[in-house]
Amino acid sequence: MAKVHNFSAGPSILPREVLEKAASAVLDFDNLKLSLLEISHRSKNFEAVMERARSLVKELMQLPDGYSVLFLQGGASLQFVMVAQNLLREGGKAAYIDTGTWASNAIKEAKIFGQVEVVASSKADNYRYIPKGYTIPADADYFHCTSNNTIYGTQIKEFPTSPIPMVCDMSSDIFSRRIDFSKFSLIYAGAQKNMGPAGTTLVVVKDEILGKTGRAIPAMMDYRTHISKDSMYNTPPVFAVYVSMLTMEWLVSNGGLEWIENINRQKAELMYAEIDRNPLFYGTVAPEDRSWMNACFLLKDPALEPEFDKMWKEAGISGLRGHRSVGGYRASMYNALPLESVQVLVEVMKEFERIKG
Repeated sequence: MAKVHNFSAGPSILPREVLEKAASAVLDFDNLKLSLLEISHRSKNFEAVMERARSLVKELMQLPDGYSVLFLQGGASLQFVMVAQNLLREGGKAAYIDTGTWASNAIKEAKIFGQVEVVASSKADNYRYIPKGYTIPADADYFHCTSNNTIYGTQIKEFPTSPIPMVCDMSSDIFSRRIDFSKFSLIYAGAQKNMGPAGTTLVVVKDEILGKTGRAIPAMMDYRTHISKDSMYNTPPVFAVYVSMLTMEWLVSNGGLEWIENINRQKAELMYAEIDRNPLFYGTVAPEDRSWMNACFLLKDPALEPEFDKMWKEAGISGLRGHRSVGGYRASMYNALPLESVQVLVEVMKEFERIKG
């Protein structure tokens, strides 16, 4: 079968060995003669999967004691609600930085539960940079940021030191680089970019920040409910958790976050070097804030798009078109995308310059 170079923004590429193990488990899991999709989530076999997945998260993040790891459903969009519902006190205030569509959606949901102060925003400049030099109000209940913005291709390179609990949506760059994860009181991430298939959302929360809002929280929306039930208050997304576990095992076995950070840096440097060098293209993001995960760029002459599209598709490249709200191109270079795929795309861009330049 011909190689496809998968630049999809999500659901995204997964490691081949992970897909092979997952495919085998769909037919026969743990030699039970039962599919992974058929076993009870209360069985010892799946409880071991859930425990292993939680332990791998803590290993990769190098977290101290006092954090709980959850695998929930509803995507990051549900976390926009749960974060505010669990952390924003009655009559309190939350602080947010607005760096893109998903940050904006999180702000909208938080306003349902109380006052929201947007401490900085790059919306007026079409989110082409990450705001800096802002002040986090010490009287807010928490500060929320989004580490990587898939639609616009920006990424926070240095996180602020926050006087209040810091919450981060890491959906599109989780486990892609080394970070001091202990700076955060709550991290959430949809699995479908770097960690697994769509269907589960990772939540890592510092236990001491919970139970302080003064409001009644429905059981299904209360982090404490899910902590007490080991992420199995209701039937968990068995397959998505299992594949996430396999993906984290793949990371650990190859050298962890130091290993994947090195590869991701190489991919990003190669991609942006060609965008900057090639006279037919230009990047849309302030250079210091360029995402390693999502490189967004445009053709200087939009009339050339049909010809360029034909070339990259013929080269076996998939998923390169930009988000429908911004157009252009977006090369999503998540963990499992090999350096080879970026090299193929760069060669197509060079060949297109040779023909049209």
